Amino acid sequence: MNKDFSVTFYGGVGTVTGSNFLFAGPEFRALVDCGMFQGDAGVGGRNSDPFPYDPASIDFLFVTHAHIDHIGRIPHLVKAGFNGKIYSTPETKSIAELMLLDALHIEEMSSREKGILALYDEVDVRKSFTLWQTLPYRMDHEITNILSVNLKDAGHILGSAMYLFTYTQETGGKQTILFTGDLGNSPSVLLPDTEYVDEADYVVMDSVYGDRNHEDRYTSLNKFKTALLEAISRQGAVLIPAFSLERTQTILYELNNLIENKEIPSIPVFLDSPLAIKLTTIYERISSLYNSDVQKDIKGGDKIFEFPRLKETARVEESKRITNTPNPKVIIAGSGMSTAGRILHHEEHYLPDPKTTLILMGYQAPGTIGRNLEEGIKKINFKEKEVIVRAKVVKIDGFSGHKDSDNLVDFVAHFDTQKLKKVFILLGEPKSSLFLAQRLHDYLGVKTVIPEGGKTYSLD
Repeated sequence: MNKDFSVTFYGGVGTVTGSNFLFAGPEFRALVDCGMFQGDAGVGGRNSDPFPYDPASIDFLFVTHAHIDHIGRIPHLVKAGFNGKIYSTPETKSIAELMLLDALHIEEMSSREKGILALYDEVDVRKSFTLWQTLPYRMDHEITNILSVNLKDAGHILGSAMYLFTYTQETGGKQTILFTGDLGNSPSVLLPDTEYVDEADYVVMDSVYGDRNHEDRYTSLNKFKTALLEAISRQGAVLIPAFSLERTQTILYELNNLIENKEIPSIPVFLDSPLAIKLTTIYERISSLYNSDVQKDIKGGDKIFEFPRLKETARVEESKRITNTPNPKVIIAGSGMSTAGRILHHEEHYLPDPKTTLILMGYQAPGTIGRNLEEGIKKINFKEKEVIVRAKVVKIDGFSGHKDSDNLVDFVAHFDTQKLKKVFILLGEPKSSLFLAQRLHDYLGVKTVIPEGGKTYSLD
């Protein structure tokens, strides 16, 4: 084992997805996240590459949250020889099991279409959870005699955590490094605000929206309501490609409020995602992590994800029958970037209709159908069938689960910047990371680094 402490970045470099960092020190090698690369074929194709380290040499894996770009390659890691301990919050573990079994289904279908072996199977997924242990927030946990960790609420999705590691050097001195994962867009519709951290020697942070700011929640909600009312007046269908985890639950909560307050008429709303339906059940069960406003609604008897004319279509046959329901109607379906899932069928059917409204409510990775639609491309290929886009496309940023540029700077400003030795900026497109790095340097005087993929950086 190396006697020095170091960090190496094997994913999330020059891209939002594929989070995978190696934090190593005397007598331990720990990964933070093991996520899937998402986007165009050049990025997504990296998922089948051999790991650039020996998985059997890894002692620990710390999972920041349950989005696939942070957990998607865990079964592949296990199949390749990893047999260490996996740590996360209890909520992340519960959600990750559903997410990984769903990802397995997609992996198996994709492999069959390509005529290749799947990266992993259900045995590898199940084994992953025999290695998985949970840690609560805001407590010091001893991992080894020279390494401890404290989890902070990242405010990104249910159960999301930042890992503040404290490690003891050979001289007896202690240093700290914070891995933020994805920082939440506080104030969130559902969740408490991201916790601030006062001190750290090193910070590894995301920069998804490092070069731009979101609309405020009021503006976004008004934009959402206006898009719905206009579509209803045109007797059109509303398509919402939504991430099954967190975004779908946020949309359901806002629709519930709009309908209960009679700000929009009650029309058919289809939740057309088996995964989102299962995850919403978890969200209904784990209510203690919501912010005070949502907890107040729940205590008042409001079923926050339910309202009249909401129909959950878990089965394929039910999904196909959605087209038989006359417009206006709302269809919420995965995936959030239109890379797979039932939304593709609905987009193929409804996008040629000028009465249709497509609402994009999250980050769209380069090369995805979602990104093409966001950029105004008028011809989209769906499995060799070309579709002309006549639908109205509405982009709403304020529902993003990620901090924007101003709030990322504010997060770092809460540290003791005199003690802060270095901030590593990644998990963003290059222009976003560069812009944020420059802002942190210029406004706060902190040393920033945009790491190179596979390069090891000393922490001593």
